[in-house]
Amino acid sequence: METSAESLRERRRRETADALTATARRLTTEQGFTGFTVDELCAEVGVSRRTFFNYFASKEHAVFGFTANDPRSEALDAEFLARDGDLLSDFVELSVRRFEVFNPIDGARGLFALIDQEPRLLKSLFDQLGENERRDRELVARRMTGDDVELRAEVLVHSVGALVRMCMDQTLHQSSPESFRDLIAQRLRVARSLLVPTQKVD
Repeated sequence: METSAESLRERRRRETADALTATARRLTTEQGFTGFTVDELCAEVGVSRRTFFNYFASKEHAVFGFTANDPRSEALDAEFLARDGDLLSDFVELSVRRFEVFNPIDGARGLFALIDQEPRLLKSLFDQLGENERRDRELVARRMTGDDVELRAEVLVHSVGALVRMCMDQTLHQSSPESFRDLIAQRLRVARSLLVPTQKVD
């Protein structure tokens, strides 16, 4: 019963967050980003200002759907930390699971249209992506030992991030029939073949 109640609570939380994001995007399209306040957004959705800030750090975050303290993200991070396999493969798997759970392709075209309409949102997007990368570097570093942990974590996170962006571009703009998991697996194989030193024959 407790698990069911928790699942219901989380589902309602996601529904509220989704409603705030959908309404924030609609109001931005209709009135411009500065054309409405957080209080007006809350009134449209039927929640309090306090509830809004339990979900989002700012109006920009609401437009992008960047929720705070999402239990799904926390669970995926915990699974990654509990793994003890190849670190690169485990981080790629974390990236794939995030894609499968959050599916950033959904609504992406509409979000791009909002950024075209409101270029000021682009800085907020880059700031958040930078913060996400910083957290991932810290997450990866927790599974590392030895020298140059911060540097190695940075290289791993940025390398996998490049693969993720390639796959998202193919999924979004080229309508690839392959799954995101298959696309990134292909590119990871190529990356490994390029980066692993070739054995010299004596």
